[in-house]
Amino acid sequence: MPSTQSPPIAGAAIDPPSLRPAIDDAVIERVDVLGVRARLEALKNEGFTMLLDLGAVDYPQRAPRFDVVYHLLKMPDAVASVAAVGTPARVRVLCGVDAADPHLPSVVDLWRSADWAEREVWDLFGIVFDGHPDLRRIQMPQEWEGHPLRKDYPLRGPERDRSPRPSFALKSNVQAGTPPSGRTLEALQEQIKRAAARDGAAHE
Repeated sequence: MPSTQSPPIAGAAIDPPSLRPAIDDAVIERVDVLGVRARLEALKNEGFTMLLDLGAVDYPQRAPRFDVVYHLLKMPDAVASVAAVGTPARVRVLCGVDAADPHLPSVVDLWRSADWAEREVWDLFGIVFDGHPDLRRIQMPQEWEGHPLRKDYPLRGPERDRSPRPSFALKSNVQAGTPPSGRTLEALQEQIKRAAARDGAAHE
C-alpha cells in the first residue's frame, strides 16, 4: 500500500504517521532533506519560536529509513488571554533521512534547545547534523561502537555479538520445565577459553 502522505514515501512501505489519528491542535508537515532548513526558518519567522523536542525514528524496511521529527510551538507575542496562552499553535515537521547519506543541517543557530537533542539523535541513530558546534556522544561513552537505537543494532552489542556463543545457547533441544544444571556459566567460560586458545594458535 503506498504512503498517504504528501509527498509520498518512496517504496511500498506505509508512512507510519499517516496511520495515526488526527491531532486537533497540531499541524503535521513532511519535508525533504533539501527543504527542511528553509521550512524551519520560515516557521520560526512565523512565530514558532519554541522547539519543544527533536527526535528520530527508525523504519528499517522503509525508504527513507529514518524520520527526524521537530515539534514546534507558537506562543503569543503580545498580551493574550489565558485561553490563548493555553492553546498555542503547534507544528510537527517530519523529515525522511536516507540511511546511505544520514545528514541534515543543524538548527542549533535557530533554537539553542536543539543542541543536546541533535547530539542525542547522532549518538543513538547515527544521523549527522552538519554545522552542529559540538557533535559528540551525549548518552553513550565516547568509545562506544555503533548507534544503539537503530533497529538492526545487535541485541548483545557489537563486541559481544562477535564473541563465540555456546552451542546450547538457544536451548531449543531442552524440554520446557527442565531445571537448570547450574553449570551453564562454567561451560560457557570453558568454551570461550578453548575458542580463544584456537585463535591464539592460529595467529602464531
